[in-house]
Amino acid sequence: MSLERALELAERGRGAVDYTHPLVGAVVVRDGEVVGEGWYAGRGTPHAEVVALRAAGERARGATLYVTLEPCSHRGDTPPCADAVVEAGIARVVAGVGDPNPKVDGKGFERLRAAGVDVEVVDSWEARVQNETWRVWISRGRPFVTYKVAMTLDGRVTVPGSRWVSGEESRRRVHELRAASDAVAVGMGTVRADKPLLTARDVDVGRQPRRLAFGRGPLPEGSELELRSGELARELATLAEEGVRSLLLEGGPTLAASFLAAGFVDKLLVFVAPRLSGEGPGPVAALHEPIELRRLSCERVGDDLLLTAYVNEP
Repeated sequence: MSLERALELAERGRGAVDYTHPLVGAVVVRDGEVVGEGWYAGRGTPHAEVVALRAAGERARGATLYVTLEPCSHRGDTPPCADAVVEAGIARVVAGVGDPNPKVDGKGFERLRAAGVDVEVVDSWEARVQNETWRVWISRGRPFVTYKVAMTLDGRVTVPGSRWVSGEESRRRVHELRAASDAVAVGMGTVRADKPLLTARDVDVGRQPRRLAFGRGPLPEGSELELRSGELARELATLAEEGVRSLLLEGGPTLAASFLAAGFVDKLLVFVAPRLSGEGPGPVAALHEPIELRRLSCERVGDDLLLTAYVNEP
């Protein structure tokens, strides 16, 4: 339960923590009692572990620290959290997951164990998902890519005579996804056929995502999309360098197949509408070989079903 509480605390930093840092929550427990809590609130503030240790004070000595992410062992904007944990006299650390940042990546756990601290790494899926965009961005040098598609029950992405495949509730969810993404992208086929805006509309949005078109130009006159015509790996690396951690890929099938074949799709969101089309393309163009999906889950969105699955686990 204390790790679940740490995950809840970490969420308080969402929206305040910039793209270069993960969300982190921490709880100090001694003799079954919570004696300190903390979360990372953004640049210029102490890390979650330090906040929780300060709240615990002397009661931290001999206590257990539950933390969502491996304590850092390097000096950045703040001193190493692993050192603070050792100095506070913590006897045991239960961490949700390791830190994929090459500057940390096990070094925090090594520092704690070398000082005699008992360390347990739970490898919590919830802790991974909480920072999935940051984990991919920091470890792979590219954005976390989600492919979103709406299709009929017979696997088509168009319905003759209809503009929409999915229902109103699903379309609203897509605008929420755009609002939560750093960038949204389509292929040039979609640009020429639909002239999409790719903006987040009728939902709360702090800023609009960057709107991209992958493929060969030119863009239609008046289009406000950014054209990305280079090799996919290089374009994604450039976007990552520019601070794009999350990319929502909206189509079409040819672009999706290119991303999938290159191993650049991390998560699939498939809105399945209770309709039969009878004709039209599928959600991806022909793949050279099958791709196994993991962590499949399902939820109801209006009259549609939303299937979520991972290609690459964060």
